[in-house]
Amino acid sequence: MARVSLSKIEKVYPNGFKAVHGVDLDIRDGEFMVFVGPSGCAKSTLLRMVAGLESITGGELRIGDKRVNDLPAKARGIAMVFQNYALYPHMTVYDNLAFGLKLAGTPKKELDLRVRQAAQLLEMEHLLERYPKQLSGGQAQRVAVGRAIVKKPEVFLFDEPLSNLDAKLRAAMRVRLTELHQTLRDQGQPATVIYVTHDQTEAMTMGERICVLKEGVIQQVDTPVALYEKPANAFVAGFIGSPEMNLVKAELQPLNGSAAVGLGGQVLPLSGARSAALAGRQGAITFGLRPEHIGALPRPQGDSLPVPATLRFTEHMGSEVYVHFNIGELPFSARVPVEQASGLHGLQRGAALTMHLQMGAAHLFDAASGLAVA
Repeated sequence: MARVSLSKIEKVYPNGFKAVHGVDLDIRDGEFMVFVGPSGCAKSTLLRMVAGLESITGGELRIGDKRVNDLPAKARGIAMVFQNYALYPHMTVYDNLAFGLKLAGTPKKELDLRVRQAAQLLEMEHLLERYPKQLSGGQAQRVAVGRAIVKKPEVFLFDEPLSNLDAKLRAAMRVRLTELHQTLRDQGQPATVIYVTHDQTEAMTMGERICVLKEGVIQQVDTPVALYEKPANAFVAGFIGSPEMNLVKAELQPLNGSAAVGLGGQVLPLSGARSAALAGRQGAITFGLRPEHIGALPRPQGDSLPVPATLRFTEHMGSEVYVHFNIGELPFSARVPVEQASGLHGLQRGAALTMHLQMGAAHLFDAASGLAVA
């Protein structure tokens, strides 16, 4: 496998539209890197530039020790899995897997060995004589992945490969692809993977590191845990996490020599080192708090603040209840364990509530730049 290095990569189209803005990113040898972001953020464009399917306007792209800006796709040592599988309908699974190797002049014995090894790895030996029309969506996707594996590329590229599958099959394929990456590593064949998705659940469950993109600019590159717990800006905070983080307009203000947040007619004191660091500062901020850090009951440790609220509606999700409410005019959502939500049963829209906010878990972002505040 190989390291992939992007240095000041840019993409400008003939009409002058700049899709990618000076991207700097090092993807480690054997790493599972995910590009994630909303539609139009240039994640697929960036992937296609690595693949050689889009030209590079500026900057340098290296795969291993080789500069590949001007190399054709077939000379880059990559294999790509697309959203639509792109299987040959008139060929069996075996022949679909073998086709690229035949074109490369691979000896018949080695070709057969590679095909059967890939089929075993993906648990599809029983499918080798079938045709694509006889496969389920998940089976077809496995064939597309197997076709990439037999090439033994330096880098695997996945462009939203699960988006055509139903939710249950997507979840199963997430697990299969993650296990495949680990299996190849355990076998001494670590696979460098770049995986594009708009689904942050896929990103969080599959990526060893995640590159969050917005409008062709990297917002943050980090592990799933770090992105979730320490988002660099309000965009990352709102994009990563399901249900999404509550993000509302607020004011940072002094309070008895410390700092507090004013929102929805309430003044919520900050505590600890953050309060000391922000003492004396004031101005507009964006206040962020994840739904799981808001409760219908106070925490036993007493580190949450009771805040008067007004119920909008609830969603019962089995083991949890999503509570949607307002603090003043500001909308919030909470994710409450079902055993703590008994007091909410039977309440109507507009009912008065007391919700408990864990201020120690709150995120504060500059209102103008969106960047995280201490």
